[in-house]
Amino acid sequence: MEYRRLFIIRKDLKLSPGKMSAMVAHCAEAYWLRLFRNADSSSTEDGKVSLNIELDADIMEHYVLGKIVKTICQARNKNQLMKAVTIAEELGLKENIDFGLINDVCRTELTPENEDGTVTVGIWFKPPPTDISHQISKKYHLYMA
Repeated sequence: MEYRRLFIIRKDLKLSPGKMSAMVAHCAEAYWLRLFRNADSSSTEDGKVSLNIELDADIMEHYVLGKIVKTICQARNKNQLMKAVTIAEELGLKENIDFGLINDVCRTELTPENEDGTVTVGIWFKPPPTDISHQISKKYHLYMA
């Protein structure tokens, strides 16, 4: 079985190449950072930190130790991006566990759209089996510059 990371980024924001790269990096990190932040940790005498995380065995076997495949799709606008949330929830995925929104704090090139002064740029997914990734991504095109 193959697993695939899926990221969906809004096209209407007309992100510069640097900003686009940063947003995809945020998407890629979000799942792993959530695991690390929720992990039990202990410090060692040599200044290192040991983490005890729970990771699905299938993700470890077929993604971390297997092929690391990523797909970046585009959403025309925020409404289309949010449809991915609905699709994910219909598939039984849980927000902030299996997927999550990436909001930019608008310090550089974006203008706030949300009440908290951020703009919703994209969505990340934990590595799902390829068939689940395709069920979500079939409504979207690959991101094209």
